Amino acid sequence: MQPLQQYIILFGMLVATAGLAWMIYLIKRSLGETVDEPGKDMPAQSGHPSPEPAWNRYHVHYYGFALLFLAFDMEMAYMYPWAVVYKELGLVALLDMGFFLGILFLGLIYTWTQSGLKRQ
Repeated sequence: MQPLQQYIILFGMLVATAGLAWMIYLIKRSLGETVDEPGKDMPAQSGHPSPEPAWNRYHVHYYGFALLFLAFDMEMAYMYPWAVVYKELGLVALLDMGFFLGILFLGLIYTWTQSGLKRQ
């Protein structure tokens, strides 16, 4: 496949995505105006008003764990396709993945030095 054909396909996908978003917006607008109700803006638990504000539920310490999970989850998402093309590309693919894992490892070391992995 020629590079120009790849760009044409990419442009077509972008146009299709923009068209889909535009169509969804038009469908939403055609269904009518939204009605402002007092209970819509309040946080709720199981249909009942929340006894405490939503931002008090989780300790900020857990966001570090969530970000680490996402980083290493993305690592696995990139490792599978890399393993498929590794045999074809050889040393270049190995160096690329080593660089990627090195960046993730630096993030893990930074989190460790900032005491982000300690239990409370």
